[in-house]
Amino acid sequence: MDIRQLRSIIAISEAPSLSAAAHMLGMAQPSLSQHVARMEAELGVRLLDRSPRGSVLTAEGQVLLRHAREITAAMERCMDEMRDAGAAPRGRVGFGLPPSVSMVLSVPLAETVRVELPGIRLRAVEAMSGYVKAWVEDGTVDLGFIYDLQNAEHFRACHVLDERLHVYAAPDNWPFDTPPGAPVPLCDLAGLEMILPETAHGLRKTIEGYAAPLGLRLNVTIEMDAMTQIKELVARGSGHAIFSPSAVHDAVARGELVGAPITAPDMVRPVYLVTNPAVPSSRAGRAVEAITREVIRDLVRRGIWQGVLRS
Repeated sequence: MDIRQLRSIIAISEAPSLSAAAHMLGMAQPSLSQHVARMEAELGVRLLDRSPRGSVLTAEGQVLLRHAREITAAMERCMDEMRDAGAAPRGRVGFGLPPSVSMVLSVPLAETVRVELPGIRLRAVEAMSGYVKAWVEDGTVDLGFIYDLQNAEHFRACHVLDERLHVYAAPDNWPFDTPPGAPVPLCDLAGLEMILPETAHGLRKTIEGYAAPLGLRLNVTIEMDAMTQIKELVARGSGHAIFSPSAVHDAVARGELVGAPITAPDMVRPVYLVTNPAVPSSRAGRAVEAITREVIRDLVRRGIWQGVLRS
């Protein structure tokens, strides 16, 4: 059996008659009938039910049709990749970014892709980590960043870096005796008016996961999932927040917020770059993934993205 015979089965399934299928394939109807007869003899099954009203695939023919579509699609992908092997990668690449990652990465990544991979159209989509995980699962995006691998163990995951979480306040609302920048024990956050995301949010789960073993119950006075609004509220002195430095580097640079790393224990959050191995990858997607790692390493080396590189 060869690829032409498989394509003939696909044509028969899509055309209203054998003569129409033969026309689609650019062959005479008797030649198409001989293709089918040879396949039936080779496989030992009947593939077509023939009647005066036309021909339809048998149950065995439907099984062969499913395999034929998979094989021909794989063959076409292979041919496309081989044709493109010597050329620069091209195409669209969807990238899911949680807000704190997007804050520090999206602009330098977009600029780097534009210069170094001009044939690629990058579509960066910002959303909570849980949504990014779902988009990677269903193929809405080609790759994305998430903070935990729960229910994502089947993903191809690269542990990119670890971020240490900090407590932040307005400069005139700093609540500790130690100055900003000096580590603050987690237990010292007890009693502070905190502004945090709601309980289903990944960051909130991480924070509660560190607080629970200490028997620490944080005083959450405002729950809000919008990072920009949390930062504004904290800058106005309405409370305190916990973020990774990447999420607030702009506000810190403007002097709107000050912070300190949380210690005893150190509050660390892993960052994973993930793809779905069940979704066929493209050269464009692989090129964006590789350049993303380069951009991250550069941002960490320059101190723009504070974290410990893991890969």
